[in-house]
This record gives sequence, structure tokens and C-alpha cells, in this order.
Amino acid sequence: MIDDDLIQQCADPRLEVSVVQQFVAEMNAPDHLTIRVLQGDKMVLVPAPKTTEEALETTRQWVGKANVRVGLTQYPAGLGVSYPSEIGMELFDTCDNLRLGTELFGKVIRIVSERHEGSEASGFEMAVKAYFTGWFEGEQVFYLEDPEPARTGEAMPAQGAVSRADADAARETAVPADPNLAEIRIDLSVLSRPANN
Repeated sequence: MIDDDLIQQCADPRLEVSVVQQFVAEMNAPDHLTIRVLQGDKMVLVPAPKTTEEALETTRQWVGKANVRVGLTQYPAGLGVSYPSEIGMELFDTCDNLRLGTELFGKVIRIVSERHEGSEASGFEMAVKAYFTGWFEGEQVFYLEDPEPARTGEAMPAQGAVSRADADAARETAVPADPNLAEIRIDLSVLSRPANN
């Protein structure tokens, strides 16, 4: 079970400690370097990384080709990035991964709770399924509006240094793309390099 002090220090404070513990247990990740690569319904076996650098390299190799989940919270590595090179070491830092994952899961659980208020179905279980698949009621759940957005001054869960105004403007004009359905990317830059003789 994850340490209470780590939860207090790193997790989204809007979630109860018991909810965070249950969420991390549901993700079933043995450690902070855990990587799961899924293509459709099939899991791709990748070598277990021994270092953060290996974990980062494997993640960058698969993002855009498959649904890649990383760390204790099984955070979707392709979320909020346009190119695999934008993925940073923070995804494999226990505290940062816990912060990012619980902020995203908190949003998902609020969406599920709002839509199923008073329902007898388990909101937590539905939220876990939506978090892991990225879909809820036929919609890409990570791109839906949070019923309880972060207060001004709180860190945004997206990666990279982007101001809140820039992120809001981009969200209004961008068409959300599902990173799990990304096409295979091929590096064509090698074609323009001169051959070594």
C-alpha cells in the first residue's frame, strides 16, 4: 500500500487518502518504472526497465503507436504531447506521477459522479474503467470539461510550461485527438541525411 505521507505530499488534495490508495491499488503497478503498452485489446510485452532512462526510452518508442501507461498511477504517457520527445522524466518520478495521475483520475471521477448522481452503480469502478480506457459513455473522457476545475494558481496537470490562458485558448480552438488511436509515426529525417561513404 502506498505511504500516507507520500499521498499527503504529492496527490491531488481534492481526493481522500483512501480513494488515492484504492486507485493506486487498482492500477496494480509494482513500481514507479512500470510500463504497460496496449495495442487494441492486446498487451505488448516490453522489457522491464531498470532505470528511469530506460523507462523513458521505451515510452518514447511506443507513444503514438500504442496506448502507453506508466508509473504507479498508469498515467497515459501520450496525453498532452504532440511528439514523443516531449515526454519527460517526471512521469517516472513517484511524486510527480502520483500528482499527475490523481489529478487526472480526480477529473474523471468528478465527470462520472456528475453524470451518474444517485446511481446505484459504483462511481469509483466506472471511473477506474474510464481512466484506464480513456473513454466514458462514448466520449474521450480526458478531454471533457472538469465539473470542478482547478482553482486559479493551482498547477495544471498537463506537461510542459504553458500558461493557463494559453492552455484555455488552445483547448477552445483545438480538436481533441485520442492518443490511443494515433497512427504510426516514421522518422523520415534520415532520408535527407547524406550517406557516409
